[in-house]
Amino acid sequence: MSAIKMMPPSAGRQGVIDFVLDTVKKAGPNPCPPIVVGVGIGGNFEKAALLAKEALLRPVGSVNPDAELAQLEKELLEGINKLGIGPQGFGGVVTALDVHVNTFPCHIASLPVAVNINCHAARHKTKVL
Repeated sequence: MSAIKMMPPSAGRQGVIDFVLDTVKKAGPNPCPPIVVGVGIGGNFEKAALLAKEALLRPVGSVNPDAELAQLEKELLEGINKLGIGPQGFGGVVTALDVHVNTFPCHIASLPVAVNINCHAARHKTKVL
């Protein structure tokens, strides 16, 4: 359910938002929502994917220390939840529990963006007593 796109810098912030929302919409119920979404922006093709995976693994509820990125995460979460996919794809207002964005500098003529969607398989926990 992951995706990566090498965007032109002119796509800007709105291009990133549109790409993330489109990726989640296309994934639909396949990753067994509610999901957590990691977004990587910058670097190169490989670095963007790594940033998205690292972002995905941040604790749910953590806030990005960069105010602009924290606002982007909030907007993305609201947009994803407005898609109406809902838990297990049955509809509703909770498609995603959280969205985390990590960034890295990149070449002035590029804007790599990667989206990594957490699957239900990553939400299991075991405790040995």
